[in-house]
Amino acid sequence: MKMTTKELCIQGLLVALVAVSTMVFQIPVSATQGYIHLGDSMILLISVFFGGKYGMVAGGVGSALADVLSGYAHWAPFTFIIKGIMGYVIGRVASFSGKNDKFFTYRNMIGSILGVIWMVFGYFIGGGILKSSFAVAAVSIPENLLQGFAGFVIFVVVGVAFHRAKIYKYVLSR
Repeated sequence: MKMTTKELCIQGLLVALVAVSTMVFQIPVSATQGYIHLGDSMILLISVFFGGKYGMVAGGVGSALADVLSGYAHWAPFTFIIKGIMGYVIGRVASFSGKNDKFFTYRNMIGSILGVIWMVFGYFIGGGILKSSFAVAAVSIPENLLQGFAGFVIFVVVGVAFHRAKIYKYVLSR
């Protein structure tokens, strides 16, 4: 599939948006040896507004890049896969087209919730592999749920604001 220069630029900006939003505000979490951040809300927004392909690349590459640049390079391969799949799943389930659709639809919300559930499960598996113990990795589930829930809340608030401001007209005119 060919990408136009404009699409490539948009994809690069979305990767940067995820990386920066993940890195700019980090709350360290001792149980996960990771951090809570704003990047998940951006993955949710990108996946709903732009679709699965953009969500997958922005989520996977942007989040893995943030891990590398934040000193969590050991998590980057897991993050690349987990957040990439997260963005793809959300974008495939979501129904936003921008024409007459509302942002707050069952498909958009269900897709986003499925993406968050996948993220928590994916980090449980990744943590089990990295720590050689799924019992130890299970300790991270509450913090990852908190991270996902916070990202979801921010996603809903910002998404509704974007939709009311008709930002999607500019986004979808690609």
